[in-house]
Amino acid sequence: MSEAATTVNPQITDSVTQVNTKVVGETPAMAMGNLLISTSHALSTGAHNATSAQQQGQITMHAATVQGVNSLMSVGSAVIGRTSEEIIEKK
Repeated sequence: MSEAATTVNPQITDSVTQVNTKVVGETPAMAMGNLLISTSHALSTGAHNATSAQQQGQITMHAATVQGVNSLMSVGSAVIGRTSEEIIEKK
């Protein structure tokens, strides 16, 4: 074999070295970017879940209020009048 076939052109080795250096230099920035994206995704999911839970709680409270009003209205008017009279007379 000739010497020309076994040696690598210095321009190629310089190019490979530069690419390796570039990749090693970019790694911390890429890792930090991935961390920030993951964190923001988790926070937005948490905010969405909190909003959804609040909406469901409001629906439950509204339903309880409606049931309470329905219970009050289903009592006969005579009973309501008698109860009101007792409350007024206790003054």
